[in-house]
Amino acid sequence: MASLPTDFFHPVSGMEMPRFAGLPTFMRLPHVTVSDPIIDQVQLGLVGVPWDAGTTNRPGPRHGPRQLRDLSTMIRAGNPVTGINPFSMINCADLGDVAPNPVDIIDCMERISAFYADLKSRDIFALTVGGDHLVSLPVLRGLASGAPVGLIQFDSHTDLFDSYFGGNKYTHGTPFRRAIEEGLVDPKRMVQIGIRGTAYNTEDVEWGQAQGVRIIRIEEFFDRGVSDVMREVREIVGDQPTYCTYDIDFVDPAFAPGTGTPEVGGPNSFQALQVVRELAGVQLVGADLVEVSPPFDTNGNTAWLGASILFEMLCVSAGAISRR
Repeated sequence: MASLPTDFFHPVSGMEMPRFAGLPTFMRLPHVTVSDPIIDQVQLGLVGVPWDAGTTNRPGPRHGPRQLRDLSTMIRAGNPVTGINPFSMINCADLGDVAPNPVDIIDCMERISAFYADLKSRDIFALTVGGDHLVSLPVLRGLASGAPVGLIQFDSHTDLFDSYFGGNKYTHGTPFRRAIEEGLVDPKRMVQIGIRGTAYNTEDVEWGQAQGVRIIRIEEFFDRGVSDVMREVREIVGDQPTYCTYDIDFVDPAFAPGTGTPEVGGPNSFQALQVVRELAGVQLVGADLVEVSPPFDTNGNTAWLGASILFEMLCVSAGAISRR
């Protein structure tokens, strides 16, 4: 195989190709498929999972990966706050989308899990763009099948319900109950930040707390502040393998209206970035951003915020990879 240019895994600069031109990929990175021989040189892959069959009310996140690719062309290479240029630290690529089965939940989850198990076998760190929050369950099945991982969840909902509509176990409100039951997540190393909103009942919260999940409601988040809360988060997960999942509805809908189940009274867009920066030092083994719903994002601001959060996740992930 011919040697690659030294800048092959770097984003295309807006000084070379205007941001409105060219084929959109995540952050203008090269598109590499798992069948491409150079896949073995990829250290971090951004993956789209365009699937929202777990949605129970307002569908649309299946279109999230495509819109986030488009809006992420605005991302530049350097992080002026943390001083990190992730593309100079590790080899990054857009690995395309997992091909979903939009009419069969079980088959689709099996496809997703197999895709991520393959990435794990190749030692490729996966940064995922959903899709609704059910996406996280098959991703965890692929990445955490050997031993349970810690979990950091930014969200306005616990997603710890047992079932919906007469016993359906697989919706975007159930993935982390299944993940705990299946031994994919260690509940004593799991923390949820930003929980709020009206509720049908308290069964999800009570079940989670009984398993040892630390649930930080939005009132506590604001009372204590970002730095203090995130200090506790790092203490809970410790120095063991940890997955991070970020539901865009963690953010107040004034800043991120394009999502299926918005809840008022959440963090602003600056705090949305701050919490991710505070993950520096965590032994991340994967991360996802989910529930961006283009049909409810008419001006694209939610997707732009999502792309910005994704870049912050990429920066902390690059640090985790470089420490291996």
